Amino acid sequence: MIDVGLVKRVNRHRWLFEPLEGLPTFVERRMFGALAGYFNGLLVLVLSDNDEEPWRGVLVPTERESHAALIAEFPALVSHPVLGKWLYLPESAGSFERDAQRLVQRIRHLDPRIGVLPEKERPAKPRAAKKQAPKTRRSKRTPPKR
Repeated sequence: MIDVGLVKRVNRHRWLFEPLEGLPTFVERRMFGALAGYFNGLLVLVLSDNDEEPWRGVLVPTERESHAALIAEFPALVSHPVLGKWLYLPESAGSFERDAQRLVQRIRHLDPRIGVLPEKERPAKPRAAKKQAPKTRRSKRTPPKR
């Protein structure tokens, strides 16, 4: 008998990473229950196989300036309803497999419209200086009586 708790669930969209696996800078990581693919230091695809929309398909990390051009080329892509800065190819789209494979080919050919720097790699935004409360003098505490 197999202990189901020890069986690792395989993402049903993982096959999309196969054409990228042999590339020296390709890295696959888990991200919020999905699989994230990084290529040349950029987050390029997130494979999400959750049972509910809008987390059932492929998320395409891209800058907003690239949305219109990518949607014109891949009409099944939509702005993700939660992560509006990214595009989403729903698994339910009739062209899902074909479009997903074409997106992977665009990534292999370094399409500049696809991919974003991961948060930890982005330069920190300057933050406004916080106002600090004036320091107050603390009274010396006396140790508790025993």
